[in-house]
Formats: sequence, structure tokens, C-alpha cells
Amino acid sequence: MPTTILGDATVHTNADLPAIGSTAPEFSLVDANFDTVTREPGKRTLLNIFPSVDTGTCSASVRRFNELAAGLDNTEIICVSMDLPWAIGRFCGAEGIANVRVATSFRSSFGRDYGVQLIDGKFEGLLTRCVIILDTDGTVLYTEVVSPIPELPDFDAAVAALS
Repeated sequence: MPTTILGDATVHTNADLPAIGSTAPEFSLVDANFDTVTREPGKRTLLNIFPSVDTGTCSASVRRFNELAAGLDNTEIICVSMDLPWAIGRFCGAEGIANVRVATSFRSSFGRDYGVQLIDGKFEGLLTRCVIILDTDGTVLYTEVVSPIPELPDFDAAVAALS
């Protein structure tokens, strides 16, 4: 089983991330207005996945990808957690997040389908921190599991994968 680090503990995710070169599973998420969020056909998709927007590192990753989004052509960024829609709405409103889509997987199988659901440890049931980039046709171009979980993703590597 895939592992990552949370505090002093090794924790496990439910499965491996989708393999580079494979077709990513389709997904259906929910935004702050309870509207459906899916991958936009014809655009590359960067999935910024994390445990909760209510943590400093998670909110910092959303803010940074929001800044980077303005300079990325034909690319959508979807920030995904298990937070409730009200929490992501509150965060986006307070932070002025407008360049990325922030969504929750609270009523979907996204975490299981993408191999990012934590299955043990104090964050059990939440999503681990990772970045997955899909090409315009849904092919996986890049993956990064951030370990330990409280670290930020490699923003430079993610942007380079889109070049």
C-alpha cells in the first residue's frame, strides 16, 4: 500500500495514484454553490489535492496555485479536499480566490478512484496532499505525492510538467 508521512507516523492511502500515461478516472466534485465540477474537455487539468482548506499549508497551496493559474494557457486548476461546500466558499470569499476552481469530494468516490484517500492515521478518510496533471484528453502527465503531508507541493515541477 502506498505510504506518506504525517507527523511521526507513516500513513497509507487506499491505492496507487493513476499511472503516468494512463487515462485518469472521470470525476464529479461539488463547488461552494453545490454545483457539479468535472474536468473541462479540451483543457489540461491540474488537480491540487489536499486534506483541508482550514490548514495553513493547504490554504497556502490554493493561494499559490491561484497566482500561478493566471500564467497557464489552456489549463484549469481544480483544488480538491473533503471540506464541506460552505468551508470552501468561506475560504475563497475571504481570500479572493478567483483563478482556480475549489471543490469538494465529500459526496463522490474521487479519493478512492484516484488513490488519494487516507485509510489510517489521524487524518483517516481525508485526502492526502498531492498534485496530478491531466492532458487535454485525460491522460495522466504528472503526479506528485507530497511527503510529509504538511509540506507544500513542488510548484516549479508542476508548472514545468505543463510546458
